[in-house]
Amino acid sequence: MPAGVMIPVRNMPSMIGGNGTVFGSTSGLSLGQPNMMEGGQLHHLDMAAQDTPDSDIPRMGRDDEFDSGTKSGSENHEGGASGEDQDPRPNKKKRYHRHTQHQIQEMEAFFKECPHPDDKQRKELSRELGLEPLQVKFWFQNKRTQMKTQHERHENTQLRTENDKLRADNMRYREALSNASCPNCGGPAAVGEMSFDEHQLRLENARLREEIDRISAIAAKYVGKPVVNYPLLQSPSVPPRPLELGASGAAFGGQQGLAGGDMFGAGDLLRSISGPTEADKPIIIELAVAAMEELIGMAQMGEPLWLTSLDGSTTVLNEDEYVRSFPRGIGPKPNGFKCEASRETAIVIMNHANLVEILMDVNQWSTVFSGIVSRAMTVEVLSTGVAGNYNGALQVMTAELQVPTPLVPTRESYFVRYCKQHPDGTWAVVDVSLDNLRPSPSARCRRRPSGCLIQELPNGYSKVIWVEHVEVDDRGVHNLYKQLVSSGHAFGAKRWIATLDRQCERLASAMATNVPTVDVGVITNQEGRKSMLKLAERMVISFCAGVSASTAHTWTTLSGTGADDVRVMTRKSVDDPGRPPGIVLSAATSFWLPVPPKRVFEFLRDENSRNEWDILSNGGVVQEMAHIANGRDTGNCVSLLRVNSANSSQSNMLILQESCTDSTGAFVIYAPVDIVAMNVVLNGGHPDYVALLPSGFAILPDGTASHGGVIGETAHGGSLLTVAFQILVDSVPTAKLSLGSVATVNNLIACTVERIKASLTGEPA
Repeated sequence: MPAGVMIPVRNMPSMIGGNGTVFGSTSGLSLGQPNMMEGGQLHHLDMAAQDTPDSDIPRMGRDDEFDSGTKSGSENHEGGASGEDQDPRPNKKKRYHRHTQHQIQEMEAFFKECPHPDDKQRKELSRELGLEPLQVKFWFQNKRTQMKTQHERHENTQLRTENDKLRADNMRYREALSNASCPNCGGPAAVGEMSFDEHQLRLENARLREEIDRISAIAAKYVGKPVVNYPLLQSPSVPPRPLELGASGAAFGGQQGLAGGDMFGAGDLLRSISGPTEADKPIIIELAVAAMEELIGMAQMGEPLWLTSLDGSTTVLNEDEYVRSFPRGIGPKPNGFKCEASRETAIVIMNHANLVEILMDVNQWSTVFSGIVSRAMTVEVLSTGVAGNYNGALQVMTAELQVPTPLVPTRESYFVRYCKQHPDGTWAVVDVSLDNLRPSPSARCRRRPSGCLIQELPNGYSKVIWVEHVEVDDRGVHNLYKQLVSSGHAFGAKRWIATLDRQCERLASAMATNVPTVDVGVITNQEGRKSMLKLAERMVISFCAGVSASTAHTWTTLSGTGADDVRVMTRKSVDDPGRPPGIVLSAATSFWLPVPPKRVFEFLRDENSRNEWDILSNGGVVQEMAHIANGRDTGNCVSLLRVNSANSSQSNMLILQESCTDSTGAFVIYAPVDIVAMNVVLNGGHPDYVALLPSGFAILPDGTASHGGVIGETAHGGSLLTVAFQILVDSVPTAKLSLGSVATVNNLIACTVERIKASLTGEPA
């Protein structure tokens, strides 16, 4: 198998790290024509700042404009006298206008339905009521200001009550401490000798005081009073907090604030997205609080909100009941959009604090969910939380979600993420779209309150309830994937929670110290295990990031090839230690197989059947040299394979492979690696300089089986298989791509598809 062939994708931050040397060359591929398939164009979201809201117009200016704009002709020319001859005081009284009771009632009724009428609605209302549009406009402005003031006055009253309660608690604690006595000698107790319960109460009291101060600051800001601690609403640079599970502090490393967006320079466009304006922030806070209440209801309520399917395998949202239960929110469903709602529960092997850490750190989140999150970025941090944790943390984010195939468009979202710990100890993290603040005509997806509830269990486990609720225009989905996407399994809660469960197992495996040595080839060296898992993790992230229909890169479809719609793109790799320098050609295709996904997965991951489909192994025998198990399923493992070529003149080569499967999908991803570099990794060396070009397979159910998007031992139905290769066609980044190189890669992928179909179906493709 010639070296240097195989396929990564784009440059994503590493969770487990590593790059190094290039294996082999492909000097046989000639280049000569201009590169007309250069990828990397990212169409970023339209995040232009909004106009200043009506309520921000100075009140005095409104009154003046209203007065001058509504005077009648008789007021200006009464008695034929000039303006200079008039007494100004009578004129002022004449300019004063009081609306009739009927007009006020009509506008009050309209205000309840729509507090922010647009120009058309104002004109219609003014026509019906016999008023000027400007009069209607100012009435609604004043009404909104009045309602806002009443709401803030109520909030301030509540805050004062809370502060009084805290003050009383403090007095009680202080008195109890002053009268405390030592239980052993009966003498006065020092502060350091207080009971554990008293100490916990003091900590809780401090946390509550800090949260009250924070909320008071937010409320005071929007009432117009001076604020002492308002910097909490600024955008501090929050350092990434490493996931401390014992494996290593850098287990989820990466560039702060941007994850998955730096694929061959595509990240700069993501960074250009502007944050919310000061006028937007109170709206965002109110929306986040309402979304948190809705998420808890969605996670805990049963029928009639959630209806169970006839076979009991899935639950379906009752949309009518949803509208009745949660009238507040982000408005009605847009025309042409479909509702996708799902809920799933699982118990995972990770404590609640680390789960919250993963969800609130954009790098960790996009790395753990690399099969779903194509790119993600924190636009602005509105609050970092209190008492040293994420309780109360609020951040504005943008993300692109994917299915591992070029045939399903990615889903872009601009949303706020809010984290809160509830009195019973349960943590909740909720997302809700902010698209109304940044309207974009090209937006195809918006997130209604979605997220998860995390409940702490003994022995480091957690119970997670995941709710996914979106409205989407999925008309761009290829017919091959229509069934899977429309069923909700492609982007639904089951896929999120299955991925989380598998990744928690993988992390537990990375930290394992009691590795059994009975099996030949098991890597027991702890540092070697960590390094090899980091390298495999970077390989998987790189593959997932470049196989989808992301806006970060552009695929070109080859026609008349005889294969199923092969798509290609080229990218330049320069000064990237984890990727060989030069021109990289990526090719991918997706097709249906009348074979259950479990069988396809077992066939592709088995080294004994590799020579049935791997043309580049040249008929050689593939042998597993070492492996690391990282999950309950035997298919979840990282392997180091050696190809013993039938041609003795060819040097042996190594292949790093990770196979992973869960109930919603599976991957088999591999890359040729340099023998010398792998020896360094296996001895615990840093893997970031091992150069990789990953290739591989993404296997999904076709959605036609009774359990839809589930992979299991007894699952039936067909499979949707995506094959993706990456090949270094020239080591000079400034070289031009030739049509011969494209034809070579196209033939390679077409032959691979034919061999897979022949082996699994018994019929030639």
